[in-house]
Amino acid sequence: MIGLRLRHSCFCTRASLRRISTSTSLLSGHNRWSKIKHDKAKVDGAKTRQRSNIAKDLTSASKAFGADPTTNTRLAVLIASAKKAGFPKASIDTAIARGQGISSSGAPLENVTLEVMLPHAVAAVIECQTDSKARLLQELREIFKYYGANTTPTTYLFEKKGRIVLESSTEVDEEELLEQAIGAGALDIDQDDDGGIVVLTEPSQITVVGEALTRALGLKIESTEFIWDPKDDTKVDVPSPEYAEKLTRFTSKLEEDASVQGIYLNTT
Repeated sequence: MIGLRLRHSCFCTRASLRRISTSTSLLSGHNRWSKIKHDKAKVDGAKTRQRSNIAKDLTSASKAFGADPTTNTRLAVLIASAKKAGFPKASIDTAIARGQGISSSGAPLENVTLEVMLPHAVAAVIECQTDSKARLLQELREIFKYYGANTTPTTYLFEKKGRIVLESSTEVDEEELLEQAIGAGALDIDQDDDGGIVVLTEPSQITVVGEALTRALGLKIESTEFIWDPKDDTKVDVPSPEYAEKLTRFTSKLEEDASVQGIYLNTT
């Protein structure tokens, strides 16, 4: 239903090594070192994914319900979880400020939409918030070049929609949920990996639909955002597992930049 939104993975390049000896002992040591580097890369990648997810959850909660944790209970819970995970206070403050459209210093952030086309007709729309558009473009162009992505219009292949995530619940009947969602004006409904109820709306109806469902179902809104949903007739298949992994590395590398707020692909 929703365009593929991939999460972090480790991105690294391997320098070429000159083989000096082919003795068993040296090769064994080399293989062991390669395994250590590979394992470290996996750990680093997991840490990067965790940091990115924490920051984006904080930003989303701040944007949806305000930056004051004394009145925003979801934000308070996320701050406590972030501290428990060892997330730095400065990074917490930056993520919360970003949800209010400002940097940690109070400077306004500019919304930037980037459009690129990757090999195999995979289109991408990348939403960013930054206090320096020139720096952002300079940093991301290197990633685009490495993965063969060319800057070109792609938003015409997508539809902009509102996305509401309601808290998961076992007490709400599926039939009632569908009935209330349709009555409120929702375009589609689904469930995310955490069991949350995902509702798609027209961009102008996101607040109306969210409030209507909250009243009717008694469920809290966990997040709201605008997304780029690929049109059915523009979706493309990923040609191979290897290319799917390459796309994961591409999006993971992009999301290492805190300015990147969302990545949307037209893949099935």
